[in-house]
Amino acid sequence: MSQSYNRGLIEDFGRWREFTAGMWAWIFHKFTGWVLVGYLFTHIAVLSTALTGETAYTTTIQALESLLVVRILEVGLLAVAVFHILNGLRLLLVDLGVGLEAQDKSFYASLILTGAIVVASVPTFVAEVL
Repeated sequence: MSQSYNRGLIEDFGRWREFTAGMWAWIFHKFTGWVLVGYLFTHIAVLSTALTGETAYTTTIQALESLLVVRILEVGLLAVAVFHILNGLRLLLVDLGVGLEAQDKSFYASLILTGAIVVASVPTFVAEVL
C-alpha cells in the first residue's frame, strides 16, 4: 500500500528561502527555456506577415521598432537568451565533470555575466527610440 504526502491546502510557498543555487539555476533555466519557446511563436507570427506582402511586413516591423515597450522586451529577450546559453554551457561542463565542486560559483558567474552583457547593450536597443 502506498503512502500519500499531505501537502496541506496549498503548497508551502515559504520554502523558496531554502533553495540552493542549483535549484535556482534549474528554475531559471526552465523558465528561460519556456520564454524562448514563447518567443519563437511570436517571431513566427511576425514573420508570417511577409506572406501577405512586402509592404505589410515592412509596416509591421517599422511599427514594432518604434515602440519603447518592444525595445524593452528585446532587452529582456537578450537577458533570457544570454542566461539560457551561459547556464546551458555551465550544465554541459558539469555533465562532463568539469567544475563539479564550484557549481554555485559558476551559476553566480553566469548571472553576473548576463547582467553585464545586458547592461552594456541597453543603449544599443533604446538609442533609436529615445
